Order: sequence, then structure tokens, then C-alpha cells
Amino acid sequence: MEEEIRKLLTNTAIIKLGIIIIGLIAIWLIRKLVQNKIFSKIKDNDKHYKAKKLSSFLGYFLSLILLVLVFSDKLGGVTVALGVAGAGIAFALQEVIASFAGWLAIMFGNFYKTGDRVQLGGIKGDVMDIGVLRTTIMETGQWVDGDLYNGRIVLIANSFVFKEPVFNYSGDFPFLWDEIKIPIQYGSNYEKATTIFEEVGKEIAGDLSIQSKEEWSHLQNKYRLEEAQTEPMVSLIANDNWVEYTLRFVVGYKKRRATKTALFTQILKRIEATNGEVKFASATFQLVDPPDFKVKIN
Repeated sequence: MEEEIRKLLTNTAIIKLGIIIIGLIAIWLIRKLVQNKIFSKIKDNDKHYKAKKLSSFLGYFLSLILLVLVFSDKLGGVTVALGVAGAGIAFALQEVIASFAGWLAIMFGNFYKTGDRVQLGGIKGDVMDIGVLRTTIMETGQWVDGDLYNGRIVLIANSFVFKEPVFNYSGDFPFLWDEIKIPIQYGSNYEKATTIFEEVGKEIAGDLSIQSKEEWSHLQNKYRLEEAQTEPMVSLIANDNWVEYTLRFVVGYKKRRATKTALFTQILKRIEATNGEVKFASATFQLVDPPDFKVKIN
């Protein structure tokens, strides 16, 4: 019995298997301990998410290193074969490699983070998860008007960050400039119309002017940008049919639809209260009668 035990203890394969099991248990216990004791104290959701993802990646990487070290004496004869096979695998998995490189760029290049609203690979929506190979997005738009969820979850390869522009609606500046157009009849009180639109803009969207101004100042300190007007602004042009007013304002990237609804609601009420002094315009068509003509038949 002792002889059998001695043989088992001196069996190289069993020893290596034991080392692998103990090593893997140690790696993942340390990973779990670090996540629970250290990463749990990180209050920022984005940093906590990145730290958790990085710890998982390191766990897999260390596990792979352990396997290579344990079986390193068996790999000498296949080095050349692995080199040739590696070139073929790299060519076949170039999209996977590009996606992994994209993941590194996203995590450390500040392209976007979870919760951001982005447009990536032609898809617009909110980032739900950033995986090693794919980014998961809750899509907005398409058959749904406005910036509303349509319920479709889209997985996009991370390699798209190298192929197409990445539009981030909520990065360093979490506001957007938006505008609405109001057609007013010729002959209306133009000064009063301008006053109405300016007042409504300040009432509905004016509270964001100070916040967006501060954010824009921080952005100017970080990048080379010109001064921008964040207060509601009214402009007008005259065309063939009416005087077209444009109300430009700053809005949170998730509140464009609700803000437009509130603006139009107040504008309708204010214009109706002018008792015809300011009137909405609409397309009109004038039918011209054909000229009279006489036909004489002999």
C-alpha cells in the first residue's frame, strides 16, 4: 500500500494535475477576494465595472500562464508547428483579434462607457455591456420616432471602433443642442412672437443653461474649442410662404422628445392667447381660373 502511494506521489502527471488544481483555485480565490474586499469599495459605477472586467481578464490570463508553465517541458517539440499554425490562426481570427484590440481601446481610450448613448456601426442606443469581443447596446429609434428604446438588443463587434466614427451623445459634454421651427403668418406681430419664443425657451430649457455652461467651460479647458451660447436663442428667416422662427436650446441627451413636447405646448397656448396678433402659418394653394375662350362652329 505504501509502495502504491509512493508511486502516485512520484507520478509526474498526477503532480502536475495537483499543481494545476491548486493553482487555479488560488488564482480565482484571490480574484474573488480582491473583488469583494477592494473593488466593492469603488463607488463610481464605471470604474467598478472596468475593474471587475479587468480582474476577470487577468484571472483567465494567469490561468493560461499556469497551464503553459506546468506543461512547458512538453512544448519544446511542437514550437515550430505552433509557430506555423499560429500564423494561420492569426489570419483566420483577424476579426477576433481586432475586436480584442478594440476592447482594449474602449476600456483605456475613453471611447465610451456603460450607460453612454452612442452610435456605433450604424446603430444608436445605450451601452449595456462592454465585452471582450462585443459591445451590447439597447437600441433606440428605427421604427420608433424620437430617442426612445425600441426593445431590440444589438451586439456589435468592438472592431468597429477602428472602422467607423464613434458618436458619443453623453461623453465629456452630456448635453445636445436642439431646435424647433415655428411658421408664423406674414402680417403678425413679429416682435411679440420673438418675445414669446424667448420666454418659453427660458422657462422650459433655461435651467440647463447654467449647468451646460459649466460643462462647456470644462470642455474648453480640456480641448481647443470656441465659446458657445448655451442660452435659448431665437432666429428667423422669411421664405415664400411664411416667416420661419427657429428656437435653439440646450437639452439633456435623453430628454429631447419631452422637451420639445413641453415647448410646443407652451407656444401653442401663448400664441392662442394673443387673439390673432400672432398667427401660425400653413401651406396655402391658389387655384387660378382658366381664361374664357369662344369656339365658333360653322
